This record gives sequence, structure tokens and C-alpha cells, in this order.
Amino acid sequence: MGRPRRPLLDRERITTTALEIVDEQGEFSVPQIARRLGVQTASIYHHVDGRDGIVELLRERVASAIETETLDLEPWDRGMAAWARSYRAAFAAHPRTIPLLTTSPVRAPKVLDQYERAVGRLLEAGFALADVMPVIIALENLVLGSALDLAAPEAMWELADETATPRLARALGAVPEGRADQAFELALTGYLTYVRALLGEDDPAGAAPADGDRARDTAPTP
Repeated sequence: MGRPRRPLLDRERITTTALEIVDEQGEFSVPQIARRLGVQTASIYHHVDGRDGIVELLRERVASAIETETLDLEPWDRGMAAWARSYRAAFAAHPRTIPLLTTSPVRAPKVLDQYERAVGRLLEAGFALADVMPVIIALENLVLGSALDLAAPEAMWELADETATPRLARALGAVPEGRADQAFELALTGYLTYVRALLGEDDPAGAAPADGDRARDTAPTP
């Protein structure tokens, strides 16, 4: 018999299987991946640098859906807003990876390159070097928190007795569909307002995209 055209085991299949397990369970182990692929655990280690290596492969896979080129949009704040929406969509597709990835240092070269581009965009916009990482980290906090919110039940508050919390009941009744999107846009607007002030921009005119721009920026990644 000839050799199989495609290897029985490679990094792509390991990553796909690990992501499936994390999407189901919120965690993974190397033996779990091996069992699902029908191979010995030792075989996995021939292709990856242990569990940490798999975590970085997962990071690369999820982050590959982020449209980094949106950072090049003008003005800079429109680019950051579009990047944030794409970032959120990428992680909202795999919310259970968030706790796993946020507790591990970023090492994946392709992901580090995205950060390099974001840092460069902010420096070009005129931000002080000391402000660049706080601006990026604050945006990530907003994005990842909202991605988790997208995975939450639409009705997060269950009121057994609305008479005990009448104001809360009225407020919940007034929330339109898509509360997570609405909350994200509110937080993003507040974030950008503060960051513009940090840069010393008094006129926020270019900040909030028009409805057509927002529609393009929020379009799902193919």
C-alpha cells in the first residue's frame, strides 16, 4: 500500500480537535485530543510543543478571524472601532477559549504581529509610548467581556416575584433585542471618547461611524 496522501496527524488536525473539545468543555487535555484522533498520546508530542504549544495554536486559530487590516482605516479611531468589532466577533465564535487564553502568555508569532500592527497604528496617531499598551489592553477588556456576554443567555435575570424588584422588572422589559450589541456599542463609544481625550483630541467628529460604516465594520468574518 502506498503512503496516505494526507498525514494521519498534523498540527492543523490537532488544533481543530482541541478547539472542538474546548468549545464543548471549556478545557482540554492532550490525552483527550489523542483519543479523539485515534492516536497515542506520545504521537501528539511529535507535532506540538506540549500543552502550551496547543494553547498557542488555539490562539492563532481564533485570532486568525480578526480582520487586522481594519486598523488601517482612517481616521485612527474608526480603525480601532472596526478592529474591536472584528476582534469581538472572532472570540464570540469560541467564547470558552477566553478563560484559557487569557491566563497564558501570548507567544504565537502571528498574534504578536497583530499587536505589532496595533501598536504601530497608535504610535502613528500620536499616542505617547507609555499610553499605547494601556489603550490596547483596555480595548481587549471591553471586547472579551462583551464576547462572553454574547454567549450568555438572552435573559440573564430571572425574576420569580417582579413585585420584589419592580424597577428592575421595568428596566428589563424596556431592553430591546440585541442587548449585548447595544451594550457593546455603548461601552465602545465611551472608551473611544476617553481615548481621544487622552490623545488630546477635542473634536470627536470622526469617531462614531455612520450606520453604513457600522454595518460594514460589524459584518461577520467569512
